Amino acid sequence: MQFLNLSEKSKKPFKAKYSFSLLSSFIPYIKRYNWLIFCAFLSLLVAAFVTLALPVAIRQMLDHGFSAPSNGKIHFYFGILFILAFLLALASAIRYYCVVTLGERFIADLRRDVFQHILHLSPDFFDDSHSGEIVSRLLTDTTQIKLAVGSTTSTALRHLIVVIGAIVMMVITNAKLSFLVLISIPLIAIPLIIFGRKVRTRTRTTQDRLAEANALASEQVSAIRTVQAFTAEKDISERFSMLIERVFQTARTSVILRSCFTGFMIFLVFSSIVAILWIGSQDMLHGTMTSGTLGQFVLYAVFAATTFTQLSEIGAELVQAAGAAERLAELLQKKPTITTPASPLSRALPIQGSLIFDRVHFSYPSRPEKKIFRDLSFSIKAGETVAFVGHSGAGKSTLFSLILRFYDPISGQIKFDGIDINRLSLHDLRSSISYVPQEIDIFEGTIRENIAFGAHNPNQEQIIAAAQAANASEFIDSLPKGFDTQVGERGITLSGGQKQRIGLARAILRNAPLLLLDEATSALDATNEKLVQKALDELMKNRTTLVIAHRLATVLKADRILVMDQGSIVEEGTHTQLIEKNGIYARLAKLQFSPEQTSQKMKPNKSQENKKRKSSKK
Repeated sequence: MQFLNLSEKSKKPFKAKYSFSLLSSFIPYIKRYNWLIFCAFLSLLVAAFVTLALPVAIRQMLDHGFSAPSNGKIHFYFGILFILAFLLALASAIRYYCVVTLGERFIADLRRDVFQHILHLSPDFFDDSHSGEIVSRLLTDTTQIKLAVGSTTSTALRHLIVVIGAIVMMVITNAKLSFLVLISIPLIAIPLIIFGRKVRTRTRTTQDRLAEANALASEQVSAIRTVQAFTAEKDISERFSMLIERVFQTARTSVILRSCFTGFMIFLVFSSIVAILWIGSQDMLHGTMTSGTLGQFVLYAVFAATTFTQLSEIGAELVQAAGAAERLAELLQKKPTITTPASPLSRALPIQGSLIFDRVHFSYPSRPEKKIFRDLSFSIKAGETVAFVGHSGAGKSTLFSLILRFYDPISGQIKFDGIDINRLSLHDLRSSISYVPQEIDIFEGTIRENIAFGAHNPNQEQIIAAAQAANASEFIDSLPKGFDTQVGERGITLSGGQKQRIGLARAILRNAPLLLLDEATSALDATNEKLVQKALDELMKNRTTLVIAHRLATVLKADRILVMDQGSIVEEGTHTQLIEKNGIYARLAKLQFSPEQTSQKMKPNKSQENKKRKSSKK
């Protein structure tokens, strides 16, 4: 994966003068396809030289094709013009194919690399970013750059060759008239530079505001049922309209600038041509210039003027692309704060699944002033099931984020099988963990693809077995296409219980030694709750399990319960022991469970029965 090779200069706070250097940073992507570059450049040269040959052919026709002694050559001269027209058309077609293909190939490579870069950024980046804005940079900004790197640059190069060639031929044709043309160039170039700076600033602002509109649209469309349920269509529509109007007003300012500049350029260029024609006609009247020579010079002057005008428009397009490159470079300069160490340690197999928190301090990067954990310490043995209970905001979900290394502690250590997780590769660490969040993420695609998500090429039998273990096979088999049923965006066609069971099947198929379970059965109806609970019991067998508990059934099955309050472990024990203490857990249990459930005696689970048997033998 190859990213932009940004210079130290371009890594400074962005200024307009650095924008074009960012565009040149995409050259490594283009160098991968040298044959396309060669064909495009060769056809470009042919088209440019044929264009420059046309005025010479027309001059010969005017000076010699119509004269009495050689009027029979008129057919020959027109034949030459037809051949030149054919060569120009053929070269232009080849150039167009090569340039457009190169642009499409380049943008596909760039988007792939940008997306891979986004996937490897740490969660703290997404805490402060809008998904719609990120998608805008991935799609809209890269399209702007594609136009610049592809067709726009090719057209600019062709125009540049034509301009230089036309000026050279103008000097050869008539030096006096050429001098008059050349002194007008500074009058055109100076406004072009001033204009470019203003448009560049406006372009960046327009793209930023368009990204805001994209973010709002993406967010609201993904939650369309909530929007409609709360009859918020009008409010959201007005907000979007306001953002789009801001985009229009900013773009309108750029359009006004470009319109005024284009009009000024056209007047300046063509009034210069009219002046040259007038001076040339005087030379013709005095017999110092032929009509063919004047026609040739005027054609070269028109070529130079029109291509120079088009170059100014292309310059504005390159300015827009430079603004897009600036925004994309900002994204690519973001480095993941969570990375694999240079020399990661390897663990002994089989993985046991023990876990230790040793004096961990933590606060979120976006809220450093708020301490989540202060000197947090606890240990979990391999194969043990531990339930975490506490008020909302006590830090239960943050535990899972630290274990998965979505974030790193400010100080302290988290050890997995005795090894600091900061010394393990991210892939090895996370592949040893099955994570079942409270809200299961279902991706657009089939049920089969969702169950197999994150697994390494599972076969059909493994997928079916995982679905059966998760009590999901019955509802899957009832669907017309079974495992090949499309679930829609975010699993819109599935119920909450069905999503939960697919998520559990996904975790069962992963078969990792450590299970992180944010239990969500409290939001399900009685039937789905029973089915999901059976799947949970199956999933928790023979593995270390950490559960954020919402149900008494899960609490009773745990080997231990850790009660959290304000980022610390304040109580520890079994359900019965903690009820007898009459502390925080007892108060939480009275609020969440019925009196009969709260007073329920805990039945020993398998690990506890094994401990009793060992002690009785002694």
